[in-house]
Amino acid sequence: MMKQLHKQTSMNHRREDEIPTSTQPYSPKILKHPRSIPYIFKEQRLLFILIGILIGSAFFIFQPTLSRLNPSTHSSISTSIYHRHQDPSSGSLRFASKGSFPGRVPAAIGKNRRRIVVTGGAGFVGSHLVDKLISRGDEVIVIDNFFTGRKDNLAHLFGNPRFELIRHDVVDPILLEVDQIYHLACPASPVHYKYNPIKTIMTNVMGTLNMLGLAKRVGARFLLTSTSEVYGDPLEHPQKETYWGNVNPIGERSCYDEGKRTAETLAMDYNRGADVEVRIARIFNTYGPRMCLDDGRVVSNFVAQAIRKQPMTVYGDGKQTRSFQYVSDLVDGLVALMEGEHVGPFNLGNPGEFTMLELAEVVKETIDSSATIEFKPNTADDPHKRKPDISKAKELLNWEPKISLRDGLPLMVNDFRNRILEGDEGKGL
Repeated sequence: MMKQLHKQTSMNHRREDEIPTSTQPYSPKILKHPRSIPYIFKEQRLLFILIGILIGSAFFIFQPTLSRLNPSTHSSISTSIYHRHQDPSSGSLRFASKGSFPGRVPAAIGKNRRRIVVTGGAGFVGSHLVDKLISRGDEVIVIDNFFTGRKDNLAHLFGNPRFELIRHDVVDPILLEVDQIYHLACPASPVHYKYNPIKTIMTNVMGTLNMLGLAKRVGARFLLTSTSEVYGDPLEHPQKETYWGNVNPIGERSCYDEGKRTAETLAMDYNRGADVEVRIARIFNTYGPRMCLDDGRVVSNFVAQAIRKQPMTVYGDGKQTRSFQYVSDLVDGLVALMEGEHVGPFNLGNPGEFTMLELAEVVKETIDSSATIEFKPNTADDPHKRKPDISKAKELLNWEPKISLRDGLPLMVNDFRNRILEGDEGKGL
């Protein structure tokens, strides 16, 4: 029995020695075709490959030529979705989806044209700025919540393919692709900014933050329209940009005065900390067509009252001084600042100084020599003197105002007279 077991075991060992063992591990991967090159040459497969390459090359070579010969074929693909606008000034095409504002063709069409946002562009100064930008060939997007702005100020541009209007509050973020941002959005007259002071300072702070954030994201240049009110009731006369001001931080006007000072701080912090290109303009008293008829500012008050045969209201003794620049001079200054290489701040105003009583006399000469004056108590924190030193703007921007008060006032009077006679008592910041 033991002998048989021993024989069987030895036979099993011999069988195992006879089975060949593989040196490579098993792999389920299918081996590549060993004859791939001969396979390509069989049955004219190489000929078909070459013909396909030739057809593809011919399409890419001749397609631009066909597009130039018959542009309608290319545009017919999307006629149900897009419509075209022909720009008469440059001959370039702009496309926009139906039901939306015209957009920008990203291909190199209109290379020198800028895409510009103007916040508060439906207001007094903003609408005149938009007119200038459109007239020089730029694409302009106006953002306005119409708290003080008016659509009528922009109605003449509604058919222009390079103009867009968005109803939006800058307190809320917005994302656009633009090259420049003119940030004008904020009520600027005492009547308006005192109406809702919390909203005013939110617009100055949150609105400026949002627009600076947009400038940072898209690499746009940013211009802040600040104000001469940052000087408060000045102890320096005339006021230079180096003067830090004399402002009441808790007064009735502080929502505007301190709000603009904070906006300047934010602009400079973004410039130093985030490399945003910023420009700061400090605007002095401005007048002209499209101003609000009753916004509490002295020029519009005097003109509207004189046209209506009402007494012109002088607050205090009338000896406080102001400087008045015509709106087209201001617009030229803003554009010069944006296009220049200097951050600022820059005073933009007319250094011609008038007391309130002197201004009333000019209005009487222009409108009605029989107009009368009514004195009332002065308002809180009203500055006693205001006159810009514009030496810096003259030297670095090559800018200075050209239109005197006596030349510019009749242009404003004509606009006010037409609107009052037509019963248009609307806003016009």
